[in-house]
Amino acid sequence: MTIPAPLSLHTETVRPEWIDYNGHMNVAYYVLAFDFATDAFLDYIGLDHGYKAKAGVTTFVGDMNVTYVQEVVEGAPLRFTTQLLEFDAKKFRYFHSMYHAEEGFLAATNELLSLHIDLKTRRVGEMAPVILDRLQAIQESHSKIEIPQGAGRVLGLRRT
Repeated sequence: MTIPAPLSLHTETVRPEWIDYNGHMNVAYYVLAFDFATDAFLDYIGLDHGYKAKAGVTTFVGDMNVTYVQEVVEGAPLRFTTQLLEFDAKKFRYFHSMYHAEEGFLAATNELLSLHIDLKTRRVGEMAPVILDRLQAIQESHSKIEIPQGAGRVLGLRRT
């Protein structure tokens, strides 16, 4: 099976309730929209709700970065891409890009570090081999494209 690089797993439309007093999508709803893209990615790698319930595991976000590049307004169609950056037996780091689906501009990015959690211990635990195999296949495809600009970004002020 050929794995696209990056993945395109989610689309969305900016909802009226996501608009703030400035007339554009509120920062909190960018995170929600990215969370929907994360759910699609988790489903793709096999960490869907059914698997998690059966295996007694889940995922927690350990760290996250969001960048806001260009505003989007009510009704704007959005498309998301996802690139797996790296993983090990207990965690994985990935990068979403949000684009205006018609105009094509980059609206925002979201980099996440997800932790695989054993619900019995509420601690980070190893993923099943089937999940690790899936991540390895995705990594092999995604390692052939450039790491997105802004990945690994550290928050701070520029010194002049």
